[in-house]
Amino acid sequence: MTHFRHPRLPSTSPVETLRRDFFTSAASGLGGLALASLLSREPALAADRAHDPLAPKAPHFAPKAKSCIFVFLAGAPSHVDLYDDKRVLRERDGEKLPDSLTEKVRFAFIKKESAVLLGSPRKFSRHGQCGMELSDLLPHLGGCADDICLIRSMHTDAFNHHPAQLMLTTGVPRFGRPSLGSWLTYGLGSESENLPGYVVLSAGRGSSGGVSNWTSGFFPSTYQGVVFRGQGEPVLNLNSPPGVNAAMQQASLEAIRDLNERQLADSRDPEIASRIQSYELAFRMQASAPELIDLASEDAATLDLYGVHRKEPEKTNFRGGGPNVYKQFSTNCLLARRLVERGVRCVTLMHASWDHHSNLAPELTYNAGMLDQPVAALVQDLKQRGLLDETLVICAGEFGRTPLGENRGGRAVNTGRDHHPYGFSLWMAGGGIKGGQVIGKTDDIGWAPVEDPIHINDLHATILHLFGFDHLRLTHQFKGLNVRLTDQGGTVQRKLLS
Repeated sequence: MTHFRHPRLPSTSPVETLRRDFFTSAASGLGGLALASLLSREPALAADRAHDPLAPKAPHFAPKAKSCIFVFLAGAPSHVDLYDDKRVLRERDGEKLPDSLTEKVRFAFIKKESAVLLGSPRKFSRHGQCGMELSDLLPHLGGCADDICLIRSMHTDAFNHHPAQLMLTTGVPRFGRPSLGSWLTYGLGSESENLPGYVVLSAGRGSSGGVSNWTSGFFPSTYQGVVFRGQGEPVLNLNSPPGVNAAMQQASLEAIRDLNERQLADSRDPEIASRIQSYELAFRMQASAPELIDLASEDAATLDLYGVHRKEPEKTNFRGGGPNVYKQFSTNCLLARRLVERGVRCVTLMHASWDHHSNLAPELTYNAGMLDQPVAALVQDLKQRGLLDETLVICAGEFGRTPLGENRGGRAVNTGRDHHPYGFSLWMAGGGIKGGQVIGKTDDIGWAPVEDPIHINDLHATILHLFGFDHLRLTHQFKGLNVRLTDQGGTVQRKLLS
């Protein structure tokens, strides 16, 4: 099969070094040192994005989606308690499964010889004109049922967190590969001149995968997710260090720019122009990033819709908890809308952890309470502003949870669930997705798909299709190979599309 490489500057070691030099210098304060006088200069290169690696680029065909918001529930939520009602599982609560079903199955912690089924205590009800069944923990999301596509037949290859998170974000359960957000910004660039093409917002404790969930892998670091903070300085050390005045900034910028322009004139190396543009982006971020996180322009109704000022639960010491996590996550959902409004290509909202090996009932209630109102508000807000049709929203964890209760450590009572890659649920909305439908079905206990199984790589192929790419043709040459996000396979799932 012939692979067509997407147009891109050669990914050579010096190029990557130069880009890494920029991000390192900007992060240490040099970006602020050199940039404050840019607006007083002739903006010849600033207005020309021809050499900007994040300049907008055309996909293979007309896209449905222009931007992506990925709500990443790290640790993996229980599908049978949130999305996939299993009455038979409740009826068989406490029963042991036949050895033939579990003998070749790997668990992270469950002891097979004494494991029994654990029914869900949650109540499910139908929502919307489509009649989608959702848990009583997700009443606000139920109000969006006709706009979302719920997939109940997902499966993946890895049963531990870090490999499974890499699988979800990079397509393979190994280090060193670019994340989905990096592929999208690599293929399409960004419409924003004042913000990074790929932004990461987080709440709760850190995920197992950490930065590898938004890494640029073997791409230049231009395409890596940039972590924004919800308060204070949006990007650490973006602002000028104390004691650096405007005159010092002017002198430093003049020297750096003159040297770069001389080298550009001599070598005609577009990477030099790219580096100049990177300095200018860092300067523009000094003004645009603080404005982004300032919610003063949002009216009270919007803040209430997202639950920015809602009351925090009294107990916050759960796995996904902590001081002001509800406020942080609500704010992040609102910031995600503000980012895509400003042309940012991809936003990842991280929240951890949903890894409920024990204490499932109260901790899942806490996490779902954090998630439900803001994420439903995000879908509703995008829709009422006319942004949902071109913004793809994805809400997913790296796998599901077992229908079996976790019984490690000789526990007398099973109060949690183990990792489960064989069948789980996620949902999508907007960006060319057909809402108001449920795709796929698992068996009577939620163990594995029995209709329309969809692998993580199928999901990736479908996402790229929504953004106008033939996933077999979006490649990057690395070590002599044309590498794809879907190297392990993948088929576009047409049933998901509008």
